[in-house]
Amino acid sequence: MVQAFNELMAFQRDTEALGQVAGRLGWDQETVMPRGASDQRSDESAAMESVLHQRRIDPRIPEWLAQIDAEALDTVGQAQLRRIRRDYDRTAKVPERLAMALARTTSRAHVIWAEARADDDFAAFAPILQEVLDLRREEASALADGGDLYEALLDGYEPGAKVANLDAMFGALRPRLVALREAVLAKPELPGLSQSFDEHGQMKLARLLAKTFGYDFKRGRVDKAVHPFSSGSGDDVRITTRTEPLDPFNCLYSTIHEVGHGCYEQNVDAAYRLTPIGQGASMGVHESQSRIYENQLGRSRAFTGWLYGQMRDTFGDFGIADENAFYAAVNRVKNGYIRTEADELQYNLHVLLRFDLERAMVSGDLNVGDLETAWNDRFKADFGFEVDKPSNGVLQDVHWSAGLFGYFPTYTLGNVYAGCLYKALTAAVPDLDAQLAKGDTAAAISWLRDNLQQHGGLYEPREIVTRAIGEAPSEEPLLNYLEEKFRNLYAL
Repeated sequence: MVQAFNELMAFQRDTEALGQVAGRLGWDQETVMPRGASDQRSDESAAMESVLHQRRIDPRIPEWLAQIDAEALDTVGQAQLRRIRRDYDRTAKVPERLAMALARTTSRAHVIWAEARADDDFAAFAPILQEVLDLRREEASALADGGDLYEALLDGYEPGAKVANLDAMFGALRPRLVALREAVLAKPELPGLSQSFDEHGQMKLARLLAKTFGYDFKRGRVDKAVHPFSSGSGDDVRITTRTEPLDPFNCLYSTIHEVGHGCYEQNVDAAYRLTPIGQGASMGVHESQSRIYENQLGRSRAFTGWLYGQMRDTFGDFGIADENAFYAAVNRVKNGYIRTEADELQYNLHVLLRFDLERAMVSGDLNVGDLETAWNDRFKADFGFEVDKPSNGVLQDVHWSAGLFGYFPTYTLGNVYAGCLYKALTAAVPDLDAQLAKGDTAAAISWLRDNLQQHGGLYEPREIVTRAIGEAPSEEPLLNYLEEKFRNLYAL
């Protein structure tokens, strides 16, 4: 049994290493790859996916698993087997032809999406989106065993999550979020920024913030991309951000957000590196880290007081009188189109819109040709004003070009988990605000590392959050946090 386990883990280590190489191809494509290389990169990605797919369904895997007595292993060994068995079972259901087609098509789709977004031309993107959707529906059919297609895709990002449970959670979130939003928007809009901020200064401050939140530059780097993202694990974790001359908060808080993802990966126990549990537990748990870094910590009154000083050091007088006015500017609620730029209060409404639309597409209730109209109608109903152009609407997110159907709900699930974790963190670190006011995140980051991040995929997603907070997670802490924060900010 010991020999079988050791052989299996050695095999998995090589597979995980190749997976990291494949991820690096994606990072390169979104940061520094020449535009003319897209067709070749598509073939390269497909070839790498073929190699990985063959390894993931290698006939030796079930043979090794059959020789291993899971009960004789420790908790770590059992978790490794659980992950290996689950991944094998899912991958074995998907034909290699389909896996390669998905890799090749999504690589092409990304380039077409980026150009269509720049040109505000949904019609240019719709045909390739249809191809991606058809392939994902075929994959879902193979995975679902006659069950719900969308839930089969969701399980790839959030193991064990059920659509019915998400519906109940989102149903509890929506009315209180809508009521709070309406009350806030009925008040006068808080002042924001009113000048241009140079790219060099934004990137300098972004790197300072990454370091402040514990990102290890010896094992990572910050670059620019159309859509900020994090990739890699262990000793090579890379993040990206973007700059907007009139909105430096876009850059700064996108950076903090991706640092949350990156630090999670950097802080996983080194003993798990290049193993199945050597990465984050799930997309929802991952998002909990990015959101608690970005919002509960980064947008807090205490931390923004420190950040205000850094902004003045970098840009001089930028028209904000004091720390209180800066806190209000960082957290002001206003109408906007873009999910990644949305304030905490409205962010989840953006996610729920996408959740409903992509479920309808996967089920066949919504045609790709009707997606732009459906998006615009739903946006008008939820946010009270009309989408002005596709890049502010249906073309704003990279996810569907990448085939990530089932991914969007993990954003709101991550927000819910972040609310729970923040409640536990403030109880564990009573002087948290005093530390954040000095730009000192060490105690907060240490608590998150010790209670959640270091475990990687050792536990199931919901279990790892439950262990960290000492109770079952629910939407209530997030709602209470949002209501307290914005009622105080807007004197409701």
